[in-house]
Amino acid sequence: MDTVLRTELQRGCETLGLALDLRQEKKLLAYLELLGKWNNAYNLTAVREPGQMVTRHLLDSLAVAPYLRGDRVIDVGTGAGLPGIPLAILYPQRDFSLLDSNGKKTRFLFQVKTALRLDNMQVHHQRVESFRPSEPFDAVISRAFASLADMVADCRHLLADNGCFFAMKGTYPEQEIAALDPSCQVIAVNSLEVPGLSEQRHLVELMMLNRGEPG
Repeated sequence: MDTVLRTELQRGCETLGLALDLRQEKKLLAYLELLGKWNNAYNLTAVREPGQMVTRHLLDSLAVAPYLRGDRVIDVGTGAGLPGIPLAILYPQRDFSLLDSNGKKTRFLFQVKTALRLDNMQVHHQRVESFRPSEPFDAVISRAFASLADMVADCRHLLADNGCFFAMKGTYPEQEIAALDPSCQVIAVNSLEVPGLSEQRHLVELMMLNRGEPG
């Protein structure tokens, strides 16, 4: 295990108030190693420097951990597995589904699942509009949607009653919040401090007041 990266990860998690055991540290750094190898051929992420990957991928994903609720979580538009893979490693007792329509990316996700033995993680290669799970999810999380309104419109069929949307954003999304349908209630907008990152990060929590299907 790269001692420099491990130290960065440990310090960052300590700042976030997260306690990782050695197995979790190894899996997180093994994930970054796989991401670096596959990135050369698959172009999974624009971040290529390992130290930046710790900050912008691992710690950025783990920063939402204190707010995440529910036993069944789906990461929509997960791409290279963010934030789903770091969260699945952190919370082995919870079930995580990772959904993406890009075949190259989901092949990488299957490789990570197999190599790291992430039995609590399922990978789905499908568009969100056509994905119909066997049972709904307690939480829908994403950092890939263009707007909060799009996330709600495309993902509401995935959410269980009393479930919650968790939208990862950069700057405070004032205009996106104002554009939300009245049937969607903002529960909280949490300001996140990602260790080593000077840019703004926010986590928006949303719930549906009217669970009827649109249209």
